[in-house]
Amino acid sequence: MNRAFSRKRDKSWMHTPETLSKHFIAYNAKFLGHTEVEQPKGTEIVRDAVRKLKFSRHIKKSEGQKTPKVELQISIYGVKILDSKTKEVMHNCQLHRISFCADDKTDKRIFTFICKDSESNKHLCYVFDSEKCAEEITLTIGQAFDLAYRKFLESGGKDVETRKQLAGLQKRIQELETENTELKCKVQDLENRLLITDASYSPTDSSTPQSPSTDLFDMIPFSSISPESPTRNGTPPPLTPIRSSETKKDLFGAEPFDPFCCAAGDFPPDIQSRLDEMQRQRWRGSKWD
Repeated sequence: MNRAFSRKRDKSWMHTPETLSKHFIAYNAKFLGHTEVEQPKGTEIVRDAVRKLKFSRHIKKSEGQKTPKVELQISIYGVKILDSKTKEVMHNCQLHRISFCADDKTDKRIFTFICKDSESNKHLCYVFDSEKCAEEITLTIGQAFDLAYRKFLESGGKDVETRKQLAGLQKRIQELETENTELKCKVQDLENRLLITDASYSPTDSSTPQSPSTDLFDMIPFSSISPESPTRNGTPPPLTPIRSSETKKDLFGAEPFDPFCCAAGDFPPDIQSRLDEMQRQRWRGSKWD
């Protein structure tokens, strides 16, 4: 089951060095998953990991879960595992962290590699299923190792440090992009809340014009102040009775008594003197009583 790095150098590789150095080789496969292993390499170590992940995949398949399809991008910098539909990077295994790679001779669809996780420093075994390209993928990873090693010798080890720094920067960029997305979601949520608050807010100081109040008979109360003819000093003019030019008479032909417009000069002298006498007598009687 050990195959990856036993390729003899006198045999030609499958891909041109420029393709793996400046670009990458892409393969499609099914991702059975990854599991932690105790050792960074070894045939038995890989075989146990394959059995474990196959059993786990059978259980998930019985529950109706399908095996996820992924795209592998292989270059001298590492192996990227992307979601085949969204192209989102699921795992980025740097080449200098991969310690073992092999295809299974008992099951030609299965190939694996062991990579040391950059955060936990644990050795993880990744297992894939490819019906036709399992051996070819293993050889491509081997060729990437060979080209990376030659480049390391030519640069005197400086290229490895550069790749480490670049990988750290890429990781930081991904973290910042994630934080930026979360902040955008929070800002959008706050804007939605403000819109809801503004829509439900009604000003308390707004007043609508009200019609004048009326009495029991739906009549506007009488006011002696006439807004249309104010005096010079701002006080309203005195209320003066208005007499119609055509005075109506009662049933007996007499004019109705108007107490507002009747004064002392409105009665004849004899009648006025009798009224004054009656008023004096009434005053005396009320006094003696």
